[in-house]
Amino acid sequence: MLMITNKPGPKPRRRAIAATNTVGESSTTSAADPAGLNEPEAAALYRLMTWLSPSFPVGSFSYSSGIEWAVEAGDIVDAASLRDWLAAMLADGSGFCDGVFLAQAHRAAASGDQMALRELAELAAAFVPSRERQLESSAQGRAFIEIARSAWNCNGLDPMVAGCDGAIVYPVAVGIVSAAHGIALAPTMHAFFHALTSNWISAGARLVPLGQTDSQRVLAALEPVVAATGARALAATLDDLGSATFRADLAGMRHETQYTRLFRS
Repeated sequence: MLMITNKPGPKPRRRAIAATNTVGESSTTSAADPAGLNEPEAAALYRLMTWLSPSFPVGSFSYSSGIEWAVEAGDIVDAASLRDWLAAMLADGSGFCDGVFLAQAHRAAASGDQMALRELAELAAAFVPSRERQLESSAQGRAFIEIARSAWNCNGLDPMVAGCDGAIVYPVAVGIVSAAHGIALAPTMHAFFHALTSNWISAGARLVPLGQTDSQRVLAALEPVVAATGARALAATLDDLGSATFRADLAGMRHETQYTRLFRS
């Protein structure tokens, strides 16, 4: 009776359960694979994350877009005032205009409309409101194209750049390069605005100064503004260009004669 009662039964059952769980896990992984990124999507995401990362060497860390003067003038004194300043710059100032130029440049480059691209590059370069902001946008645009072309050159990029025949400001450069690589406009726009906003916050954090947690709170608070501004820029035409952030434009101009400066704009 003891022999019968102690017949091994549970062990095979446990092994069967373990085997079932293993199969279940493998099936789940396999089922998820088709929903993952395909090769072109993964390449596009990789390039956007690289090109619009703070570590991409376009020199963005050396520009503040007039924020340095705003801090000295007392317009920006803490995280809340920095958030409000940047929200206005994004929605009603240079942020929105840069988004429109990026979208139009991407579409012109994607369609091979060299004449439209050249005219757009000229307009975008003329739209910058001050000498230092012109330096900021054109220097970053030039660096962005040179580095992207050196590391990720592709067919059609060189003729697009040459056809502009002049200074290519940063948003136009991003539009041209992303279109040449076949990267979709919507994620390019979102990544561009994230990079732009992050750089502004970085400048403000060093100038106010702010801690890392407060900086991230500002970035989180601006998320809906970034999304809404990107959506507006995607739907806009050149007729919608315009800025109402006079104080920010004056800050960019007055920074040129500011006595003590850490930034180039």
